[in-house]
Amino acid sequence: MEKKRKRVVILGSTGSIGTSALKVARQIPDRMEVIGLAAGGRIEELAAQAREFGVPEVVIGEESKAEALRGLLPAGTTVAAGDAGLEELAAHPDADMVLVAIVGTAGLGPALAAIRAGKDLAVASKEILVMAGEIVMAAAREAGVRVLPVDSEHNAIFQCLEGHGEGSAGVRRLILTASGGPFRGREAADLADVTLEQALNHPTWEMGPKITIDSATLFNKGLEMIEARWLFDVEMGRVEVIVHPQSIVHSMVEFIDGSVLAQLSTTDMCFPIQYAVTWPDRVETGLAPLDFASLAKLDFEAPREDVFPALRLAREAGETCGTMPAVLNAANEAAVQAFMDGRIPFPRIWGLVEEVMTRHDVVSSPGLGDLLEADAASRRVAAEILST
Repeated sequence: MEKKRKRVVILGSTGSIGTSALKVARQIPDRMEVIGLAAGGRIEELAAQAREFGVPEVVIGEESKAEALRGLLPAGTTVAAGDAGLEELAAHPDADMVLVAIVGTAGLGPALAAIRAGKDLAVASKEILVMAGEIVMAAAREAGVRVLPVDSEHNAIFQCLEGHGEGSAGVRRLILTASGGPFRGREAADLADVTLEQALNHPTWEMGPKITIDSATLFNKGLEMIEARWLFDVEMGRVEVIVHPQSIVHSMVEFIDGSVLAQLSTTDMCFPIQYAVTWPDRVETGLAPLDFASLAKLDFEAPREDVFPALRLAREAGETCGTMPAVLNAANEAAVQAFMDGRIPFPRIWGLVEEVMTRHDVVSSPGLGDLLEADAASRRVAAEILST
């Protein structure tokens, strides 16, 4: 029986995840049809994508660029802009799945709009589940839709858990692997003079600037710990991180009987994206398979939380829960931007996040409004600290 093509809306199509998703669409045109695209402000790239895939509806985040975008598109292509346009596209009546690959918290509104409209959600933006994991997952359960992880680590755990019919009851640990970033072997004293160029030089993955800085601080992995807590319904105490510089083992699950399942593949984001789109099926792809003979060895080591305190801060935020994960996320975004702007040294990223967290009064059972206010307040506090 021929499988139906999945109709997909891609939010964040000009970023690294979005362009990988379009590569997947080219490789499996019989299984994936792109029906909507959205980007922040790169109108030339967005227009070229829309023309290539014949997409009838596009959204540009920067409203001032909407008219210029219209001039680059074929007649009849619908152009919308801003948050309202993103949410409307996320609820597209013809979509089967919405891939949210928008950096930061801007993807939360569209993600909830997609869920309310009954669309399966492919999540590549960690901030959605870090900030509002409880609300998002509850909404998905109520709507009867699936939340499928696109991050390579969470997609790996998802694959390892397939066929495990006990939920999280039979799971001892979820083990997220981390490359260790560009400064894996450095001591704390060696990080004070880190440059932006050095921090953006990731040894394994090609990603956007914000997530690359997060990988260098290990906040990327800290955010993933909180994301895993909500995606797989486990306590923070059962989520751990191990450094694996080769980035071949994407994550592991240890079960209560001591068995460990791991998912391995070459380092290409097209793998998890394709699996999210074609799940529960596996389809052939042109991507390179692993050559085990050439791997030589796979290394693992414990993360050094004394040098890279992001994991400790993330664990504290995830255990505190309530509004604290939203605070962690917002403070980190502000700190990363300050570092990229040359306003603070690299190690100050951790210090600023911890200071903002310390000043926050936690709301234990927050609604969406509480989370949005905690996010905004944390950015204000970070700005105040930076201005002194």
